[in-house]
Amino acid sequence: MQKKIKTIAVYCGHQFGADKKFRQDAIRIGTLLGENNFNMVFGGGNVGLMGTVAGAALDSGAHVIGVSTRDVVAKQEPVHDNIDVEIVMGVNERKQKMYDLSDAFIILPGGIGTLNELTDIMTMQQIGESDKPLFFLNTDSFWAPFARLFVHMQKCGFIESVHDYHIVVANTPAELFQKIIAYNH
Repeated sequence: MQKKIKTIAVYCGHQFGADKKFRQDAIRIGTLLGENNFNMVFGGGNVGLMGTVAGAALDSGAHVIGVSTRDVVAKQEPVHDNIDVEIVMGVNERKQKMYDLSDAFIILPGGIGTLNELTDIMTMQQIGESDKPLFFLNTDSFWAPFARLFVHMQKCGFIESVHDYHIVVANTPAELFQKIIAYNH
């Protein structure tokens, strides 16, 4: 049984992406996190969508926890100000720490790191180790190719059912938070 959602990890790009709407939606997601009294966990950086969503969450009153690796900090990627920061040894420990601190996950547009983080959770769901939900923000159909691949994998017999995963998709930040709140009740 899934516990009530209080803390949400946000997975997203450490760059802004080519579409201005990605940044606008990241700001709105951060704002809605604070306005709806959710805590936020993220990668800790003050760059790209990652820094944007964290800044907006902080501005709207959310408690924000950043989890970064020793190597990222050593390369002097700026860590966001005014957050609790946890430094771990490597990427796998970072993903586990973010998972442990969170009740659910919001997936915004991003790159390989974002894809890696979300597929780890999907793998945990597939083998029964997790029932924590994934909430995808499908800004300008960003995740549509991934959804098509997912259906293709099912048709080819590599996954049982797309319904075995705790995935919720929305096209706007407002719709996403309506679904999070509904899921929470």
